[in-house]
Amino acid sequence: MAIGGIQTVVLLAFAAGLFKFWTYGLVLLMHASSTISSWGKMIPPYGPQASMTFWAAVPVLAAIFALFLLRDRDRLLSLGR
Repeated sequence: MAIGGIQTVVLLAFAAGLFKFWTYGLVLLMHASSTISSWGKMIPPYGPQASMTFWAAVPVLAAIFALFLLRDRDRLLSLGR
């Protein structure tokens, strides 16, 4: 329950644009860990344990990575600098 509370605080700070290096980085790590942990269901994509739904996480991971790299330029509706 404590981990869920911490994740909620991190995600709220991420959505508000606060502490960009830390929150964007933590969101990237959280999403990367969940994407990597489901890798077995992505390869092979048509096997008995496969689900094409998990592939939606890959472009989202790329977008979060791009947002982390461009965090200094992210100023729209951001409470942080």
